[in-house]
Amino acid sequence: MMVLEHGRRDRKDTQRNEAERDSTVTSSVTTSSEPSPVSYLQKAYEHTLKATSSPNQWHGTTTACAALLHHSSGSSSEKPIVYVTNLGDSQVLVMRPKDQEIIYKTTEQWHWFDCPRQLGTNSPDTPQANAKMDKVEVEENDIVIAMSDGVVDNLWEHEVLENVLNSIRNWESGGISDTTEDRTAGAAGGMLYVADQLMKAARVVAEDPYAESPFMERAVEEGLAMEGGKLDDISVVTALCRRRKG
Repeated sequence: MMVLEHGRRDRKDTQRNEAERDSTVTSSVTTSSEPSPVSYLQKAYEHTLKATSSPNQWHGTTTACAALLHHSSGSSSEKPIVYVTNLGDSQVLVMRPKDQEIIYKTTEQWHWFDCPRQLGTNSPDTPQANAKMDKVEVEENDIVIAMSDGVVDNLWEHEVLENVLNSIRNWESGGISDTTEDRTAGAAGGMLYVADQLMKAARVVAEDPYAESPFMERAVEEGLAMEGGKLDDISVVTALCRRRKG
């Protein structure tokens, strides 16, 4: 059985740091039915609309992405599967550090440039109609990363890969913290460090008015005169696929 050991870093107007190590996010060998992540997101969306309508009258929209670890069915040997759901321009990547490659990434969804599909009070989009779901077969020590567009707009894919690989090497070397647990592949808290380093790298570009960035490149392709990074919310969740002990 596989579990996801994960860390999270967010930056908005102020920085919020949160470490999570959750062994309850698992593949369940006792559940025979296949997960339905799009319907889960649809239900959450409907509850949110209800909670923010009259008399509260809250307004706003958000992109959404998620990764659910489960297992393949219908075969003698079960294999871990990540169900990836996406709506908008946030992104989920699946990395295989042992091969130094990205084996999967979501595709951004746009209405037009800088106007992604979103869920909320001012958007026609819904999970049922617009969310995309893929199944990705993973191996132990693969890394799943969910990132807001504050990362995607400021770091190219190869920069994200290089940053994560360097962070894992630094963590495995033992110089980052004094934990005595096995650090292999970023275990024992390393995912929090990986998320933190990725967030910092994106922030450096976002705050540089002269940097070259993916957002700048897209803007130029649209005929807009623009340079530098893009200031935006930066959120990163990283998860390491590990075999459950015992």
